[in-house]
Amino acid sequence: MNNDLSLKKLFVLDMDGTIYLDSTPIPGAIEFVEFCKSHGIRIIYFTNNASKNIRMYYEKLRRIGFPVDDGDVYSSADVTIDFLKREHPGQSVYLVGTPALEESFVSAGIELTDGSRADIVVSSFDTTLTYEKLDNACRLIRNGAIFYSTHPDFNCPTKDGFIPDSGSICACITASTGVLPRYFGKPYYETADYLARMAGVDFDSAAVVGDRLYTDIALGKKHGITSILVLTGESTIDDVNDENRPDHIMQSIGCIIPELCK
Repeated sequence: MNNDLSLKKLFVLDMDGTIYLDSTPIPGAIEFVEFCKSHGIRIIYFTNNASKNIRMYYEKLRRIGFPVDDGDVYSSADVTIDFLKREHPGQSVYLVGTPALEESFVSAGIELTDGSRADIVVSSFDTTLTYEKLDNACRLIRNGAIFYSTHPDFNCPTKDGFIPDSGSICACITASTGVLPRYFGKPYYETADYLARMAGVDFDSAAVVGDRLYTDIALGKKHGITSILVLTGESTIDDVNDENRPDHIMQSIGCIIPELCK
């Protein structure tokens, strides 16, 4: 694996905690994207946060000043939907997710149920979570439904601190059912493969930038993709050890620009 950043053709950028917090761009983030695009380097914005649909991410990125073209933005929802359509065509899904995520699934042609039945339960980062949703998911899983989750993140960073994310909701379902989900999103192979297919590059030509060691950085380490940890979100320098150490550690994403000029 070649870790020379000046040779990379693609940078996969996490969003929450990496390029912005809530609706505030992290200093240097917009400049980094502009530099890459002006030098012919492909940018893909990828977030594990599936609580919003892709249209909402395009709108947000453009609203707060990021240059973004069609085909630049993906989430763990896209990876999950891609997998379901390839591996479970025609099967019904009970979704523990936001109305925006439900819209994405329905638009992709996936049959969603009301919880009375389902072949598959998919749990995600659900800011509209209710006890009824948890009860339905647990009952269906106990009755044999397959348990999937869009992504494993335990916390979502905001400017006011962390809030419970998809992994925390899954932990609740697992505690009740004893069943662990199969996760998609970062750091799993399905995401690495999906992004490489979308960008048309091999893993060695790419780098992933993010603030989480167990998702962003693990995506790189598991699949031979150069990994860059930024210290503007969840992980701190004290969290880094010999097992999870990324290829590069930067104070923030803007610090990558000098490395591209070497």
